[in-house]
Amino acid sequence: MNPTIVNPATPILQNPFVRMEPLAKDHRERLRAAANEDANIFTYMPTDLSGDGFDAWMDGSLCQSTELVWTVIDIMKNQVVGSTRYLNIESTHKRVEIGATWYAPRFWGGVVNPSCKYLLFQYGFETLGLNRIELKTDARNAHSRAAIAKLGAREEGTLRRHMIVQDGYVRDTTYFSVIATEWPAVKAALLARLSSFE
Repeated sequence: MNPTIVNPATPILQNPFVRMEPLAKDHRERLRAAANEDANIFTYMPTDLSGDGFDAWMDGSLCQSTELVWTVIDIMKNQVVGSTRYLNIESTHKRVEIGATWYAPRFWGGVVNPSCKYLLFQYGFETLGLNRIELKTDARNAHSRAAIAKLGAREEGTLRRHMIVQDGYVRDTTYFSVIATEWPAVKAALLARLSSFE
């Protein structure tokens, strides 16, 4: 993986359902609106990005030079729905993590998440030549764990007392991954799933 592939060279990724644009200043107010739609969005995130927490997140993300950060847009509704990124980029070992993902809840359970993950897996394995793509979530977050498993990622285990998150809670973190040899099967399943939304 080319270590120079960081902002502002984050690519635009798109399918018929979502457009993933590199995070930009003009996304701020639309992202703020999405972040403030529901207090439950950030229950299991390390920090609450709604309200007073939003600008610090946005400013920090715009200054990010070691991660690839995207704004996610629902094409059919022409609405900004949230954000996702590549983080923990390890060029030497050809692996990344997909994370810091959040969407307005009215887009949960639909086409947005599988579309984004398909595009991120495809870009990672087919363009960057990655060996491994990781995902992780708070072990308490049953909804997120089920969504990640439904993508075709394999659960690898739980790191106990892994992170200090909101209100000082020390969370356990469950890890998942897809590796390059699994991508063809994961790809076929995701394409079949996305075709049901057409």
